[in-house]
Amino acid sequence: MAQTYPKEDMEVLLIDGRSEDNTGQIIETYTQRYPFIKVVENPRKIVPTALNIGIKASKGDVIIRLDAHTYYDKNYISKCIETLNKMDADNVGGPISTLPGDNTLMAKAIAWATSHPFGVGNSKFRTSNKAQYVDTVTFGAFRRTIFEKVGLFNEKLIRNQDIELNSRIRKIGGKIFLNPEIKSYYYNQSNLRGLWRQGFKTGMWNIFTKRVNKGSLSIRHFIPLFFVLSLISSMILCLIHPIGIYLLSIVAGSYILISIFFSLRIGFEHKLETIPFLPIVFFTLHFSYGLGSIMGILKLRHWQGEIEK
Repeated sequence: MAQTYPKEDMEVLLIDGRSEDNTGQIIETYTQRYPFIKVVENPRKIVPTALNIGIKASKGDVIIRLDAHTYYDKNYISKCIETLNKMDADNVGGPISTLPGDNTLMAKAIAWATSHPFGVGNSKFRTSNKAQYVDTVTFGAFRRTIFEKVGLFNEKLIRNQDIELNSRIRKIGGKIFLNPEIKSYYYNQSNLRGLWRQGFKTGMWNIFTKRVNKGSLSIRHFIPLFFVLSLISSMILCLIHPIGIYLLSIVAGSYILISIFFSLRIGFEHKLETIPFLPIVFFTLHFSYGLGSIMGILKLRHWQGEIEK
């Protein structure tokens, strides 16, 4: 409601996954004040289903996805509409700034590590502030017509449904544009346990996403998998042949040196006190991600069987 975009030109759909807290009551206070806000229930309680429910129920020519746990600049919607009108693009978005989930050194280290190329690779919407065409953007402002061409979000994918949809857009020659003036702020995990859980699940769903759509993910999504496999294989080789010790030293030693290098750079740029936490955060992020991908490979056949039922 704080958006600068004209209220008379907006339709707001709140997709509620059967909340068990006081979300319903809070929403009701807004629907009473603003008649263009509508609540739609999502009985399946998963993100892609919620998105598809919203798209089907909406009437506008432009559909903008807004997620919870995120803060949006007041001109977010206006900038999305302006960029769609100016650029030759079917989906536009902006870089997302990662904020600490808590006021602790660990939470700050997590936020900075997950905003750095060493932490998340060349993910433009996390690391770039340059206006450019990209492979995907966070959330997204879509022309309605693109869904008629490529279909809706894939409801088989609890995660990565946005990346998979954007790959279908690119496949038919559609374009996705990143505008740094479209700003949003995401509150990331506040502790290592949450980061581990997030990384593990994302790594696992990368395997399932690749199975659904081979062209949806790039090599950056699987570098943690190769890293963890190289660590595990070299440790196993240590038990069989002396060369395993050398391989393990190269893999682990190189990673530790690179991690310390970037931790120092980030620490000197932001806050020196976070330097001891950053290598731990990087390793937790990368190892959980890679281990999750291994689990995804092991569970792939079972997952396929479940979704085919």
